[in-house]
Amino acid sequence: MTGILSTCVPGAMAAQQHDGRTQLQRDTDAITAVGVTGVQARLVTSGGRNMTATSGIADLMDHQTVSQDGYFRIASITKTFVATVILQLAGDGRLSLDDSVARWLPGVVSGNGNDGRAITVRQLLQHTSGIHDDYPDYTSAEDFYQHRYDTYTPEQTVARAMSHHPDFQPGKDWSYDNTGYVLLGMIIDRVTGHPWHEEVRDRIVRPLGLDHTFWPGSSPTLPQPHAETYQRFKAGEPLVDVTEQIGQGTNGEAGLVSTTADLDRFFRALLGGRLLPPAQLAQMKQTTPVNEDFEQLLPGARDGLGLFSRPLSCGGVYWGHEGGDSGWISAAGVTADGRRSVTVSLSGVLAVSADDVQHVEQAESKLVDDALCANPNAEHQGR
Repeated sequence: MTGILSTCVPGAMAAQQHDGRTQLQRDTDAITAVGVTGVQARLVTSGGRNMTATSGIADLMDHQTVSQDGYFRIASITKTFVATVILQLAGDGRLSLDDSVARWLPGVVSGNGNDGRAITVRQLLQHTSGIHDDYPDYTSAEDFYQHRYDTYTPEQTVARAMSHHPDFQPGKDWSYDNTGYVLLGMIIDRVTGHPWHEEVRDRIVRPLGLDHTFWPGSSPTLPQPHAETYQRFKAGEPLVDVTEQIGQGTNGEAGLVSTTADLDRFFRALLGGRLLPPAQLAQMKQTTPVNEDFEQLLPGARDGLGLFSRPLSCGGVYWGHEGGDSGWISAAGVTADGRRSVTVSLSGVLAVSADDVQHVEQAESKLVDDALCANPNAEHQGR
């Protein structure tokens, strides 16, 4: 009996590893099938094994294949890095999550019923501040070509929001709010004397060896390798190559460039307890319900502090964040113990209608769920 096990179990483990790669490839192909020009995905198993899959093409001109190590703009996944810095500062006693915004940024959140004295740092982190999000966006191909090299200071973005009344009283509802994370970036600067991206670099990027994660500033280009990304602004219009742009968000609500390997390492370290003390990580994982629109897009999602939880089909939840920026969509997810993670980057998302977006999100969510729910035992033993 022992001889049979010693012969058969390694073969079974190899078969399960092969099945994992096959499923990852199948799910990656399913994303391109619903209207995405290129996809790259990376799963890191509980045993530390990397599995990658790519699908589609990196550009429509030369039809090059998608790199498994390509750079991409991670957009709102940047928020998890910013939230981690804020929580580190809280752990160091340099600020409190219950501090008011006005404690650090007096007079910045004011006018039209906005009151920074009534909004806490925690509410900014959890999208419960009520601040209206008047966020710059490209409305057409002409608008993109005219404004793709524009830059916005944090003060300019906040001023746009302050020209509106709040959406609700602080703490009384939930609404995804980019402006809140611009304010958090400003608070990091005020507390530390350094820009948010320098604190991210010194506290997270360098200690973890995230050699391919950086803030590009006002540079509109990406390092090689990278996929080109495309957007169709209206149904029936031609695709626009939107790869070269500064990006609408560079002030903490978005702005970082990274790779699937670096994001997997970051989220594994975060949920594995290597970036935050236990008390701060526990606070990050205290969730609140999201609003109906967000729930329809990401069923089961609950919002922590810069981190969302979603249910797994195999039981329990995973933690992560998504990001979207002119033709890009990305998602990162990690199991609660930080041992298994997956990151997927979509380039050239051609969705125009709400139904198109829903189909892309469903395919992306299935990839994440399948990757995190696969049997980890054989993969760990077969490392």
